[in-house]
Order: sequence, then C-alpha cells, then structure tokens
Amino acid sequence: MTRLPVLTKTLIAPALLSATLLGCGNNAELDESATPVGVDAPYVAVTQIVEHPALDAVRDGLQDKLKEEGYDADSSLKWDWESAQGQAANAAQIAQKFVGDNPDVIVAIATPSAQAVVGNTDTIPVVGSAVTDPVAAELVPSLEASGGTVTGVIDLSPIDEHLALIADITPDAQTVGVIYNAGESNSVSLVNLLNAEAEAQGFVVEEATVSSSADVATAAESLVGKVDAIYIPTDNTVVSALEAVIQVGNENQLPVFAGDTDSVERGAIATASFDYYDVGRQTGDLVARILCGESPGDIPVELAKTVDLAVNLAAAEAMGVTVPDAIKDSADQVFE
Repeated sequence: MTRLPVLTKTLIAPALLSATLLGCGNNAELDESATPVGVDAPYVAVTQIVEHPALDAVRDGLQDKLKEEGYDADSSLKWDWESAQGQAANAAQIAQKFVGDNPDVIVAIATPSAQAVVGNTDTIPVVGSAVTDPVAAELVPSLEASGGTVTGVIDLSPIDEHLALIADITPDAQTVGVIYNAGESNSVSLVNLLNAEAEAQGFVVEEATVSSSADVATAAESLVGKVDAIYIPTDNTVVSALEAVIQVGNENQLPVFAGDTDSVERGAIATASFDYYDVGRQTGDLVARILCGESPGDIPVELAKTVDLAVNLAAAEAMGVTVPDAIKDSADQVFE
C-alpha cells in the first residue's frame, strides 16, 4: 500500500474555519438556531457497509455526540449518510461520490467501507469506526499517530473472553463452528485470532464461509452434527442475516454465541462486547476534534473502551442451555 502523505493543519485549516466558529469548545451550549445549514456549515459524510443494529448504533452515537459538540444535522452541520447494503461495489461507488463532494471529514463505519474510502483519497480526513484491524486492512501503518489522513476507533473482539464464556456456559463443548465472510479482512483477522486462542483453550474450530447474506442459512445448516456450538464474530455479512443462524440453533438445540451485544438481544446466548452506541460517541469525539482543526495524523487509533457481559436467557432455553447463576449475576445486560 502506498503510504499516505502528511496532512498538515495548515492544509486543513481553511476548510475547517467555519467549523471552528460553529462548535469548537462550545459543546451543547451552541445557539444552533443562529447557524442554519448552508454552504459554510461543516460537512461530514458517513458511509456504512450494511445496516444492522450494531452498526446503526455506531451511527446514532456518532450523530448524538456531534450534536452535543454543537454540530447538529438539522441546523449547523451538513450530514450525508449512505449504506452500501453489504456490497463492496456499492461501497466503492459511495466512496468515490463522497470524495468528489469533498467533505471536511468522511466517517467510514466498518472495515470494507473504510478500505473503500481510503483507497479513493489521500487528502480528505477519514475516521474509521467499528474497524477490527486497521493495520491488517492497510488503513494505517500502526495504531500510533500516523502523520497521514486516517484515524478511528477499532472494535477488536476479546476472542479469549468469548471462548472462555462458551466453555463456562457449555462445558462439554469441544468443537466450535464459526461462520464468516472470507472476503472481509476484519473477519479473517478475527478467525485467525479465534483459531490461535481455540488451540490455547482446547477447542477445535470448524469454519464455514459465506460470500453474501443469502449464504448464511446454508452455512449454519452445514455445521449441524459437526460442532457443539456456533460462534458468530462481528462479521457484517453474517450479522446482517443473524436470524437464519438463530433459527438453525433453535431447531437443532445448537448453542449460538456472538461477538456483539445486539446479536445477543436478537437471539444469541451470550457475549462480552463493546457497546456500539458508545463506539459511535467515541468516533464522534474524534470527528469533532478534526472539525476543530486537529490533524487526523496526530490522533492515534483508539480501541473501543467498554466491554460488557450480555446474556439472553430465553435464547439459552430455546437452545437447551442453562446459563450458570454466576454468569447471570455478573452480566451487565440480561435479556429475557
């Protein structure tokens, strides 16, 4: 990958002058009614690889945090948002459109969208959010301040905690099936971690790959009789079709675990995961700093800050599993 050139504050400053006047240091006390959206308003464009609850929560948190910082999409911020509907070709088209529109910041939610944007610009500030491994995805050379145009918030799952949770809830489980899209670099990174950690914890991993959400049900069915539990990582393709996996789990008394809390609410048994709304708010803080004149190249990539334990007791019962009292008592969220 060609390394990105340094984007200096001098280069950013003229485009962000209006942003500095609008929101920097004012937070929610800004008189938004005095600044209607117009040609001088700061412009944030948001691209999202697919719509599902976790990524939607990122977008909501981002928008709410920006509003608190004085950037309200209804009055003082030009805001564009588009979903790629899970298609890489759409993500590339959206990235090209946004780069042509020349916003002050492009926010790319999930790894494929971030790759599409970074592949199309080395001058516009880019903030990636819910990106699993930005180094492996060739978005940044390291998690340190890059001196380039890219920063963001990563959601690298605590795979070791996920496997430990599977062992605690299903102690007889020896083989774990994982469904993922091998075309998503974030998912490949997670499955590599899963395989390494599984060996350390005494599990065998059975992989089933998909290329689209339409393949998810068949992939789940292919694991029946081969595995003792199914694990769904934060793979955008699979999570967007999670209900197909849950149905297979319920029909075959096959426990399904997940990498994000929203998937637990939708029917997986448990996870230790980030609050994706908070990930969005954390992303919004980075965007606000850039709108106030800070160079993205001076901002290290941040790890999502809070990990919560979530369990779904109804899902566990449907899949023939009893959640130990110790886990229920320590859970931050319990869905019944």
